[in-house]
Amino acid sequence: MGQHGRMSETTHPVPGHVEPGGAALHWQVGPLRIGKVSVSAQDNNAYLLTHTSGEQLLVDAADSAETLLEVLGGAHPQPHLTTVLTTHGHWDHHRALAAVVGVTGAEAVAGRDDAGHLPVTLGRALDHGDHLVLGDIQLEVISLRGHTPGSIALAYHPPDGATWLFTGDSLFPGGVGKTDSTGDFTRLLSDVTARVFERFDDDTVVHPGHGDSTTLGAQRPQLGDWRTRGW
Repeated sequence: MGQHGRMSETTHPVPGHVEPGGAALHWQVGPLRIGKVSVSAQDNNAYLLTHTSGEQLLVDAADSAETLLEVLGGAHPQPHLTTVLTTHGHWDHHRALAAVVGVTGAEAVAGRDDAGHLPVTLGRALDHGDHLVLGDIQLEVISLRGHTPGSIALAYHPPDGATWLFTGDSLFPGGVGKTDSTGDFTRLLSDVTARVFERFDDDTVVHPGHGDSTTLGAQRPQLGDWRTRGW
């Protein structure tokens, strides 16, 4: 396998550091094998969820279709990408979307209010509380409005153990995503507080759209500071 197909195994989900253009990181979490790879100079993360059946879901075909297709092919003896989820409509999170969908025939899905900003027609527009099926697993869609109107996160609730959240640019170590107005910041922080921090335990793992992963427990003490500083 080439540079981007190398596997680095770990049993612990944080800090989840990957380098742009470097090896993918992998975890086995219940029936899902989860891969993380950085695919751009902006350190865009793409996440691949592979069920034991070979069914796959890709979170953010952000760039470098060749890299993503290599990681897809190396994740299972009989891989089958069924879904590509785009967390939000900003250009740096869907540069490889058309190419990946074109090669694999996977269904493109994203938040309803960001559908018009994507380079492909969605097979399904997602709303808060929707679910995506991967093998025998249901993945929960969580709307986190503010970074963009249709920003979404994806939650995986393993049969045993902590929830895994794929938050796009809505939640990072150290704060919520960038917003363009006070109203957008207030809405995003409100959604993140009510729909993430008030719902999930401290051991919940957060995998953002750029950079290292974290846990809600590591971020929870900072919520008041984020509110005070306004970003």
